[in-house]
Amino acid sequence: MSTEERFDAVVLGGGLLGCFAARHLTSYQLRCALIEAREDVCTGISRGNSAIIYTGCDNKPGTLKARLCVQANRAFEKLCAQLSVPFVRRGSLLVSYGPRGDYVVRRKYHQGLENGVENLEILTGTQAVALEPGLASGISSALLAPGTGVTDPWALCFAAYENAKANGCQIYLNAPVTALCREGKDWIVTAGPHTIRAGVVLNCCGLEAHRIQELCTSPTVRVIPDRADYLVLDQTAGPYVRHVIFQEPEEKGKGLTLVPTTDGKLLLGPSEQPGGDCPDRAVTLEGLDFLRRMAARIVPGLDLGQVIRAFGAVRPNPFYVRRECDAWVPETRGIHSFTIDNPCPGLWSLIGIKTPGLTCADALGTMLAGQAATYLEKDAPNPNFNPCRTPTPRPRDLDSTARRALVQTDPTYGRVICRCEDVTEGEIMDAIRRGAVTLDGVKRRVGAGLGRCQGSWCGDQVLEILARELGISPWDVTQDGPGSPLLGGKRHEL
Repeated sequence: MSTEERFDAVVLGGGLLGCFAARHLTSYQLRCALIEAREDVCTGISRGNSAIIYTGCDNKPGTLKARLCVQANRAFEKLCAQLSVPFVRRGSLLVSYGPRGDYVVRRKYHQGLENGVENLEILTGTQAVALEPGLASGISSALLAPGTGVTDPWALCFAAYENAKANGCQIYLNAPVTALCREGKDWIVTAGPHTIRAGVVLNCCGLEAHRIQELCTSPTVRVIPDRADYLVLDQTAGPYVRHVIFQEPEEKGKGLTLVPTTDGKLLLGPSEQPGGDCPDRAVTLEGLDFLRRMAARIVPGLDLGQVIRAFGAVRPNPFYVRRECDAWVPETRGIHSFTIDNPCPGLWSLIGIKTPGLTCADALGTMLAGQAATYLEKDAPNPNFNPCRTPTPRPRDLDSTARRALVQTDPTYGRVICRCEDVTEGEIMDAIRRGAVTLDGVKRRVGAGLGRCQGSWCGDQVLEILARELGISPWDVTQDGPGSPLLGGKRHEL
């Protein structure tokens, strides 16, 4: 049965942008809610990206994107300390192997200086190879940006979500938005079985953001997605490079990026391909072949036998649209700054927020929440707002004395389930208490299944723990929500 509830503000979409918007709404004296279509947050665009925290060298000076990127990069240590999320300033090298790349290196150097990025330096090829001896010879120039960082995007999204919830945000899961309309000064949102009335709506629905906005307004911006493939190499390959490496190709197109991750692995990617109307996250042979060819050229000594996983991701590219007869046609040029649409009073839409969206998620959330509070004339700060999130126990990060003490308090933290990543039963149970209802939900929270064997050892045990803790049949446990059953076929029937 549908019931109507009243809030000052609602956020649509439980990705990084939505969770940070919700977090910052709770910093005001507002009654707010977060609505997510899926069974968990961090299941859309936010689940797949390069994990890089950019400095601002890539952004056109004077744009909102440039200003927020530089601001957010400088504040990232503080943000991750508040939310107990890993963050490391690896620094980055943009490497060139010819005149076209050299031009880009110089352009991004001057662009970064204009944006206020600190400590940038143009290096010779010899200097670059001295920093990264694993790179192929022939580097003609390189841009060193010491401020570039890497984080764990999943941990960041879940931390923002948990912090918003702890500060009083009401959560609605399994609630796809099917209607959005204006009634007087209020917005009426129909989401699953719920009818929700609010003064402000913040639309952070990723690939679906333009569709949600068009429930109540004419089209202005639409997302035309493309997709990408990535390779993940085991921790034995992690130290091959110490910096984030961006390769600027001489030919038109995407170069190779190498990212030493916060957990010691090495990420290679992305390929770049059209996504179509409904892109999926399946990897492609063309994309993987591209990554392997580029790796052989740029890091010829890297052992690709250390690859433990390939995955696909989707990027939302926004385009302005115009009407031609009965159709809405995208303009030929994409939109390069952040698109924050405010087509009606009390409705803000983030449409096609791509790189550096991860870097700027908190800054965008701050900005939107402030605009919403001002619009509602309720911009008094919440005196009880706590920006900090208490970290959950991670036995592998403790010394032997602290780990023994934790196990004595709760023996489930002494039973290792995932041997590759040293994840215990206690951590998995904690992940389920915090909202994990699928195998991937557990994996993204605590890392079970992320290691060398990719869950072949621990997957069945995680499934059993999920069924037990959720009080459901093992047959109802899924990998990643509806349509991804884990048990089935004659083998499991036997």
